[in-house]
Amino acid sequence: MKAQKLEAGTGFLLNEVARLLRRDFDRRAQHLGLTQTQWRTLAYLSVNEGINQVALADMLEIQPISLARLIDRLQAAGWVERRPDPNDRRAFQLYLVPETQPLIEQIRTIGAETREVALMGVSKAAQKQLTDILQSMKINLLNQTTLDQTNIDQKKQNQKITLSIQPAGKDARSVNISPKGKKNG
Repeated sequence: MKAQKLEAGTGFLLNEVARLLRRDFDRRAQHLGLTQTQWRTLAYLSVNEGINQVALADMLEIQPISLARLIDRLQAAGWVERRPDPNDRRAFQLYLVPETQPLIEQIRTIGAETREVALMGVSKAAQKQLTDILQSMKINLLNQTTLDQTNIDQKKQNQKITLSIQPAGKDARSVNISPKGKKNG
């Protein structure tokens, strides 16, 4: 059977461009001595200071425990600090330390260079249109995620489980628990 070519659809193309942008940035940022995960964490944190680790891990699409170890290393390097979350005593909010600012400026400069290469030959109007389209796609997907979570929460709420305890003895039966209070067994 002949292998089918992947269609260059919107999703595939977006993923491929994002991969190439990261690769170009990595090449340019090599002298900083940062891993991709480190520079991405610092970049996200620079525009989301005060975020907690769980939310930042979600943005970076990594497990919270992996981010915790990474934050430990960034904190040991003197780039990040954890502060107690005033609303949740179990959580910490993340902040860049002032000494990180020159590094963030270098990251932004490298990002601008990468974007400049990627958008070479694309008019300012087309760049604005691209940004607007991508922003609309992001909002649509975030709204869909919220809607999906609301539907999941409603389904869970509708599946109330009840348990009947039967006394021991000759009339005792085992009871299986199923959604909507149905008893089996």
